[in-house]
Amino acid sequence: MRVPQIHGCDAFRVAMPRGRRPESILIRLAGADGAVGWGEVSVPAAPNGRSGGGRGGAGGRGPDDGPGRAWTDIEERMGPALIGLQLDRPEDASAAVDLGCRDAAAAIDTACWDLWCRGRGMPLAHALGGTRTSIVTGARLSPEPLLETVAGRVNRAVGAGHTRITLDVRPGWDIEPVRAIRQAFPALAIVADAGHAYTESPEHLAALEGLDAYGLVALERPFAAADLSAHARLQRRVGTAIAPDVGDLDTLDAALGEEAGRALHLRPERFGGLTAARGAHDLAFAAGWAVWCTGTGAFGIGQAAAVAVASLPGCTLPSDVSDPAGGPVFVTPPVRSTGGVVGVPLTQPGLGHEVDEARIERLATRRMRLSV
Repeated sequence: MRVPQIHGCDAFRVAMPRGRRPESILIRLAGADGAVGWGEVSVPAAPNGRSGGGRGGAGGRGPDDGPGRAWTDIEERMGPALIGLQLDRPEDASAAVDLGCRDAAAAIDTACWDLWCRGRGMPLAHALGGTRTSIVTGARLSPEPLLETVAGRVNRAVGAGHTRITLDVRPGWDIEPVRAIRQAFPALAIVADAGHAYTESPEHLAALEGLDAYGLVALERPFAAADLSAHARLQRRVGTAIAPDVGDLDTLDAALGEEAGRALHLRPERFGGLTAARGAHDLAFAAGWAVWCTGTGAFGIGQAAAVAVASLPGCTLPSDVSDPAGGPVFVTPPVRSTGGVVGVPLTQPGLGHEVDEARIERLATRRMRLSV
């Protein structure tokens, strides 16, 4: 079987008109045999509106991260390192991926997997080791201080077929909204995302322990991300699975070692792409942790990649992998939930979706092209 060789790397920096969706960087890799692979990452604005330009590895976001930092890494380091590369395995791009920040790495790594799979006629989900044919979906509610509005949003999510919701909680706004949702929807899977807002003060611990009575499937990010010991102490006190904020394999390994939780919220772009995300899944699954996956990006490519990750056997909780309905569609078929289910594309190679390249090129505010 022919080994794919990368002959071209295009990058597009794209923002939706009127700011309806976050800005994304899209990567298109072209193989010598004509196969094309796509990757996407949504990129946050740098602090104080600056576009970062600092150096650093793929291990995490620093103070200079942002669209400019990711773009520079792709244009000056990662893209040139890919040209001419032979991909015996998708992981062969790891040396190039390590040259950039995690945002850039995620887009490049996903594009390498897609290119490799399309060249071999293999669905991405199968290449990663996925076993599911469909993904049960959840929904995340935006922060809302009014119980009546929360109840309405939960009702709409349940009506759309979602079987899990994630609710933001904070000190003073935690037990009451969770109790109301549980009373209205006894069978609904609920994740409470605390957003690092709690400490180990007696008042905060009492509230976190109080949430344990409402059958949550996970309590996410209760404490500061670096304080795994606090997460471990809380996990010993509650039956709810704690989900610490984990975005790299070293942190996950430390969390497993400290028994700092029993659930992993897996975001492939935070781990720097599909290779590391699969590794995180494997570690968590082997430890008996529950896993759910979230896809990000405005153009459907990131969501399609997340569907493949969510098909892995350890992703037992409903995942946030569907692109919101409404607005323009950039991949065909759209990554949409029907009755709370997203199908895993198993009859087409790679991501399993065709990308509207012409529309992306029209919307691009910046473009880079490298070739042999």
